[in-house]
Amino acid sequence: MNFPAELSYTQDHEWIRIEDDGTAVVGITDFAQHELGDIVFIDVTTVGESLGKGDVFGSVEAVKTVNDLFLPIEGEVLAINTEIEKSPELVNSDPYGRGWLIRMKPADASQVDGLLTAEAYKELVGA
Repeated sequence: MNFPAELSYTQDHEWIRIEDDGTAVVGITDFAQHELGDIVFIDVTTVGESLGKGDVFGSVEAVKTVNDLFLPIEGEVLAINTEIEKSPELVNSDPYGRGWLIRMKPADASQVDGLLTAEAYKELVGA
């Protein structure tokens, strides 16, 4: 399993990366996609909304389950990855690359400091 060190992680199995332009990219972890199995649909209906840390921004549907997606930090959901709307299996095959879920504008990017490092997340999931 892959745990990129440059990302921050949540206990709910989302990852976040702050970009050079100040926006952030959010997705689910390799561990999460592995546990879910074949992902068939991503539902994000919160584009344009400002949400708090831990608020539900959408859901991910796998063959046998549906799980909520939680915002890692406070901010505005700017866009969904249009590639995953057409090909949700990208979340399984490339969760940290082409399978990202949303782009957001953080209210306070320093909130990522309170998230898990790759090492702490590995410990959490027992990897």
